[in-house]
Amino acid sequence: MKKATGVFATTKKDGTAFYRSSITIHGKHISLGSFSQEELAVRAYEEAKQIRSSDITPEEYNNSYALSYTKFISLINFRDNHIYFPTPMYLRKNYFEYHLSPSIILKFDRDDLFFCASHTIQQRKGYLFYSDYGSQYKLLGRYGVKPYAVYGKDYEMVNGDVYDYRYSNIRILSHYIGVSEENKDSNKPFLAQIHIVGNYIVGRYKTEIDAAIAYNKAVDTLHANGVHKAYIKNYIVSYDEATYRERYNKLRISKNITNYQRLKQEEI
Repeated sequence: MKKATGVFATTKKDGTAFYRSSITIHGKHISLGSFSQEELAVRAYEEAKQIRSSDITPEEYNNSYALSYTKFISLINFRDNHIYFPTPMYLRKNYFEYHLSPSIILKFDRDDLFFCASHTIQQRKGYLFYSDYGSQYKLLGRYGVKPYAVYGKDYEMVNGDVYDYRYSNIRILSHYIGVSEENKDSNKPFLAQIHIVGNYIVGRYKTEIDAAIAYNKAVDTLHANGVHKAYIKNYIVSYDEATYRERYNKLRISKNITNYQRLKQEEI
């Protein structure tokens, strides 16, 4: 049953009444959401009309709006850029914003336009996630940042803005688990460490790949010596099995790793 302009009344399966609001702009039919009260649905429709014919900016959103924040941003972008996105995106000159909330605005290169238009980004415990085929993935994983990565150690944002996801702003400091570059001027700049009960130095190495393989060797050594911990090992894409095994056998690791169980028993 039609109610006010742009508002339709309907019922849930349990018989509870609710109201849908929608608007047509430049021939495009846009759903504005579902509301528990007709008054809210009407307000959403009137707000959408106001956005269409005003110069309201994304920064002006507040809790008094019946429109959701996502819909508010989508409508402003449609007004200004003549493209409607179902996700809260706003196009700028050389990049676009994804408005997660009024206080969290992500920046992306135009290359990510299709991805962000088809995926809802969420935040949980400080991490940004998106869903794909029923599974959740960390947003940073799209840019080569590993799930275990630590900001400032394994990666960094060049301009210091942790919400700026433009490719030029994401710098990978370490591509492998347990590996960090300590001193670029050193003969062995790459440090391999492994966490047992606290961090243990595995060794220092000339290349990042050697440090990654040494970390794997430390994992194998600890497992062989009875340390039951579910370590994730590094996968070296650039080496075939024979090359990997050759480097693995040649690399030395700290005696604190090879003798870990004996040293712990001596401490006792």
